[in-house]
Amino acid sequence: MTAVALPLSVQVAFAGIALLLCIASGISIALQRRRPERDYGELRQRVKTWWLIVAVFAVAVLINRATSVIVLGLISFLAFKEYLSLIPTRRADHRVLFWAYLAIPLQYYWVWAGWYGVFIIFIPVYVFLWLPMRMILTGETQGFLRAIGTLHWGLMICVFSLSHMAFMLVLPAENNPGGGSMGLLIYLVFLTEINDVAQYVWGKSLGKRKIVPKVSPNKTLAGFLGGVFSTAALAVPLAPWLTPLTVYQALGAGFLIGLAGFVGDVTISALKRDLGVKDSGTLLPGHGGILDRLDSLTYTAPLFFHYVYFLHY
Repeated sequence: MTAVALPLSVQVAFAGIALLLCIASGISIALQRRRPERDYGELRQRVKTWWLIVAVFAVAVLINRATSVIVLGLISFLAFKEYLSLIPTRRADHRVLFWAYLAIPLQYYWVWAGWYGVFIIFIPVYVFLWLPMRMILTGETQGFLRAIGTLHWGLMICVFSLSHMAFMLVLPAENNPGGGSMGLLIYLVFLTEINDVAQYVWGKSLGKRKIVPKVSPNKTLAGFLGGVFSTAALAVPLAPWLTPLTVYQALGAGFLIGLAGFVGDVTISALKRDLGVKDSGTLLPGHGGILDRLDSLTYTAPLFFHYVYFLHY
């Protein structure tokens, strides 16, 4: 097994992320010692989980292409499994679910092979057409539209959208001399998570006017605008290190990630509110389920990928 050669910019990026987590860990310990009467258990859980997330992410991008694709494919599998645990399914559709799960390794095989033409149409076209035909063979028509609609939507969000992160790792490295293919993925994930944090901080600090109170009561106009502009401002200085984007292209990418991240967040919030659950699961202590952590990426990953692909590949 041959390890991936790390560009200097990627090494610096991982060092910076590790430093931020060390600072966060130190702050959580200091707060607990300074105010022992207050419970900072959730904060400590969230920081520990972030260490785990970063470790998994590092494994996904640093070893080799096959390992990267397998790890990211497993993340899609867990997200889709969690999604199906929330959605009531018909007994008659259990055999159909086999084909839905089979689409995951097939989708990631196209990624590993770098077969863009099949990767981009496999789930939206072939799986989209095959699953209803297979569902019809069960002979159950009651609830057919709801069953096939929720299955298609889950595959698009949890598998097709997220698989764009994996395809970034197989793009030609020579098109991005500074950061290589890994730089693009780090850039996307870092800005997406920074956007989430910035929206939270700006919303708590200045937010008064609600945007979608019936869907996500904590989302405010100040939080939304603060997150988008903070992400765009950070996207520009990071771009030369990790991407082939020009200044104006990076600014556009920052706004795109900020806007798409917000939409992805509230879309998954709408799903959870419709189902009457607070979190999508308990896989990540302090964060909820895996969909709670990937909600923004379900929108930012495909949109950023095609933005960069159109401009530079």
